[in-house]
Amino acid sequence: MRKPFSDEYFMKQALAEAHIAAEEDEVPVGAVIVCGDRIIARAHNQTERLNDPTAHAEMLVITSATGAMGAKYLTDCRLYVTVEPCVMCAGAIGWSQLSAVVYGTPDEKRGFTGHAPNALHPKTEVRSGVMEEECAAEMKSFFQRKR
Repeated sequence: MRKPFSDEYFMKQALAEAHIAAEEDEVPVGAVIVCGDRIIARAHNQTERLNDPTAHAEMLVITSATGAMGAKYLTDCRLYVTVEPCVMCAGAIGWSQLSAVVYGTPDEKRGFTGHAPNALHPKTEVRSGVMEEECAAEMKSFFQRKR
């Protein structure tokens, strides 16, 4: 029996955010930040809505979480995001000192592991491939509709 607050549980919450992004005609990336077993922030890409290339789900969710925590460091928190963070987001993740990053599908073109694998804080744990098929399907479906 699966415990209710597994990586899959939180990734499903991030996927729900990705669905919202897709409905808003944004690239469907969703993210949640968790402390203990509680979601303290959730966000999705809003680059089109805000006309801001930095309005990635990870950037927005970090801003929201630091506000919720009242602190700039998120050392006891985990980030769940549907797609591997880009270099910009990895830098923000590093500066916020998140304890873990859990992502669904890799981003071979823009993902941090291929361009800046040391961008995260040295103590940040990385787990990939959580619900990878579902996360990848969300992206593929979105871009197929765009073509």
